[in-house]
Parts: sequence; structure tokens; C-alpha cells
Amino acid sequence: MYEPTHLRTFLSVAQTLSFTQAARRLGLRQSTVSQHVRRLEEATGRQLFTRDTHSVELTEDGEAMLGFARRILDVHEQAAQFFTGTRLRGRLRFGASEDFVLTRLPEILERFRHEHPEVDLELTVELSGTLHEQLAAGRLDLVLAKRRPEDPRPDPHRLVWQDELVWIGAPGLRLDPHRPVPLIVYPPPGITRALALRALERDGRQWRIVCSSGSLNGLLAAARAGLGVMVHARGLVPPGLVRMPERAGLPEPGSVDFVVVHGRRRPSAQGAADALAAAILAGGDRLHRGGQG
Repeated sequence: MYEPTHLRTFLSVAQTLSFTQAARRLGLRQSTVSQHVRRLEEATGRQLFTRDTHSVELTEDGEAMLGFARRILDVHEQAAQFFTGTRLRGRLRFGASEDFVLTRLPEILERFRHEHPEVDLELTVELSGTLHEQLAAGRLDLVLAKRRPEDPRPDPHRLVWQDELVWIGAPGLRLDPHRPVPLIVYPPPGITRALALRALERDGRQWRIVCSSGSLNGLLAAARAGLGVMVHARGLVPPGLVRMPERAGLPEPGSVDFVVVHGRRRPSAQGAADALAAAILAGGDRLHRGGQG
């Protein structure tokens, strides 16, 4: 009833909320992406997106289709693997920043382990900057992390999603405009740390570090205690913390790209790395929608 190709296109549009970006990711023409979505809407008899010249949004029926589409494609892939007899093997060294461990990444990894039981998956949780360094040194095969500011813009096929960075703190926290901004940051080479300091220095604001921790939970504990403010992805704001209001006078820290990056291609890990990267890209909307706020 529902063509897998149309469902994959639908998921890509739902993830990017852009027909143009979905077309780039899938290697299709934008007209083909529109055609796939239209045919899926004809098959369901429902409108899945509301769209105009400026924005694309999922309808209520489109939100419902997300879960159905994933399950249909999962079963389709399992059947294809069963009957073709292809089984992935080998050791896959995967690195993820801690931001994702607190979202629904564990669900994606659990499903990957279930579908590829002969892959020896080794998970490293670290700062994004550290993960990029380990990838370059050949100690990891695949990384899910923030893009470093100095890196080139990501290949659309490897962009999981882009998010606005915001200042967050405890509810009711008030900053004294005449005193240095109290900062809660990762240690170097933390990416949000670098972006926070760059924004403050560009704005001529003084700052002082009140907490530095390589653990996201450590940073969150300090923020919830009202010790200071931290920069965080808007789609991943944890419970107990809120976006700082404009009256706080903090400069815009910019945005961040979350990317999947391959390391040096080891033949024994290449198939598994490609399969996990595809699973992460397909479930990218779950990573941030399933976040802590």
C-alpha cells in the first residue's frame, strides 16, 4: 500500500522540514521529492504537510505517519536482510557526544544491535571536540557530534540537523549587568564553550567560569543550582532549566550543526558504519524531538 521509497522521502522531509534539503540528502530532484510526498498523501487520503513559500510543517496526520513509516521501513529492511542473507560483521568503534545519550540515541543503538547482532559495537561518549580528534587519529570509525566551527559546512548527506544555540539557566536566575557573566562550560576543546566565549568577547562582555566539567550531568547540576548560565542547543534544553530572557542582555551564540562523520575507512567496519550512519540520519528527528525539552 505504501511504497518504501515514498516513505523514505517523507521521513527525510519530516526531518529537515525542507523539500530542498531532503532532495539534496536523497540525491533527488525537488520535483521528485514533491511527487513522492504527493503520492503518499494520495495513498493515505490525508494531508501530511502544510507548506508555503517560507515553511514546511507536519500536520497531525503527518506526525502520526512518522511512527508508521519507521515501523514499515524497519520491517521491510529486516525482510530484505533475511531473504538476501546479508549479515554485517566486524568491530565498529562509534563515538557520540553526551548530548545524544540523554535523548533517544539509545533506542537507535538498541535497534541497530538487534538488527545486526554480529557487529561488535564499541561506544565512546566524549566531548564533540575530543571525538573529532579521536576520529582523525584513527581511533574511531564513526562519530555523531557537533560540527566544529572551523570545519567546512557539512555534506547534506551527513547533516543530522541544525539547531539554534541559546543561553539557559535556572528559572528566576537574574544576571547583574555590571558583573562578569557567570559561565558553566565544558573544558577545552568543548565546542559550545568556544562559541560561548567567542560571542561574549565579540560583544565586549566580561565573563568568569564558575563551573567546568566534562560531564553534561555535572554542568546541568551547576545550572540547576543557579550558579550561572550555559550555552545549549535549543531543541535539547533539559528539564529544570529555561532559556534566558532577552533582558539578560546576552549575545546570540549562533547555531550548531549536528553531523555524522566517517573516519578512515576500515574494510572490516565500513558496512557497519554505513548502516549505523543511515539509521542515525533516518532517526534524526527523534534525536532532537525526543530530547529533554
